[in-house]
Amino acid sequence: MHAHEIFQNLSPECSTALFEHLYSADKPAYRATLQILANRRKLRPQFVERKPRPERDQWLHDALTKKLNEDAALEVLQAWLLGAHRELICSFLDQLGVKHDGKGLIDDLPNEPAAGKLDAALESLLATFDREVVAVYLQLFIFMEPERWPTLAEKLNSDVRLQLVKPTALAS
Repeated sequence: MHAHEIFQNLSPECSTALFEHLYSADKPAYRATLQILANRRKLRPQFVERKPRPERDQWLHDALTKKLNEDAALEVLQAWLLGAHRELICSFLDQLGVKHDGKGLIDDLPNEPAAGKLDAALESLLATFDREVVAVYLQLFIFMEPERWPTLAEKLNSDVRLQLVKPTALAS
């Protein structure tokens, strides 16, 4: 699933939490995203910045659902996951024995671990963290190199707990 497709399938609650985190904890990323997306729509960033926060965040969300904005959607999801959900990422990598920098970043993605080890790690994540956040992380994780982790790719397609379900309507 591409990053813009993840945004298409985010619940309103998850989308709100994402933008709240960026606004409060990573204002440079929030502002840069706003400026990039406004410029692509040939709008002055101030036009969007003057909107009330809920309306502005909805505008950002809607823009990030577009294929044209895949790069920005990917950056936003990565910033949010690494900032707000580092514990989830590190837990997953640690359970699988994947070396990382302690912040969830890896230099070289190893081949997929044994199915039993992967199953145990997935069950642990689902028992400990928000199901939708786990699904977002895993969808983004597998998007990078799906051919290296075929068992995980299959589980994302078959296990409903690991899927993102398109909301019927976004709250405004």
